[in-house]
Amino acid sequence: MSTISEVNTIPEWEQLLASVPPTTLVVASFHAPWAAPCAQMATVLSTLASEYPVTEPTTTKWVSINAEELSDISEAYDVTAVPFLVLLRDGKVVETVSGSSAVKVRTAIETHAKQTGGETVADAAPNGTDVVITPEEEQDPEKKKEELFKRLGDLVKAAPVMLFMKGTPSSPQCGFSRQLVGLLRENSVKYGFFNILADDEVRQGLKEYADWPTYPQLWMDGELVGGLDIVKEEISNNADFLKAYSVATGEAAA
Repeated sequence: MSTISEVNTIPEWEQLLASVPPTTLVVASFHAPWAAPCAQMATVLSTLASEYPVTEPTTTKWVSINAEELSDISEAYDVTAVPFLVLLRDGKVVETVSGSSAVKVRTAIETHAKQTGGETVADAAPNGTDVVITPEEEQDPEKKKEELFKRLGDLVKAAPVMLFMKGTPSSPQCGFSRQLVGLLRENSVKYGFFNILADDEVRQGLKEYADWPTYPQLWMDGELVGGLDIVKEEISNNADFLKAYSVATGEAAA
């Protein structure tokens, strides 16, 4: 059965892409240690990988990539949120899946693996036992909300300063997000960010969790500060409002 290997360096990733046959489906899972859904997705992918036998030539190759430590690779594949799955063949992206939907991930992998003649262990052995992944739609709504709020609670504390914005700092998708990024940079603030356009579950859920209906949202030490107007007002009232979060000399702002 196939297993998932961790890619630790950019040369390692480049070597992998160069070494696999052009027909091989590369399943690359981008993750971050602070994101709880990534642990769940790792279990899902490990289960799926075990269903594909190791063949010659290789039909599937499974890898895991830390999206933050290998940010250059993340940027190359437009990874703006985790978990994020990239499927490649012959070095080209054939499909991406953002979010923690086990059903979408399974469907995407099975669809493209079959195009390379890849069959699962269950396909190869008539008596094999397939692992059933319960669709998210069948999950109890209250339990789903509870899990989402737990995820959001972890997200808002992922960094001392967290910006939930439309787009990314290098490519903001709205004027308010662009201005807030500018304010943080002007004050040399080191911050984490989350692109809410890449995850509709977070986009909708955070509005209720924060009791704040618009974006961008700035969080400091796990507490909501507010949107652009509020941050401007705080800085206007106190010039040192963001000083405690400025990067040390020699470090680069986010």
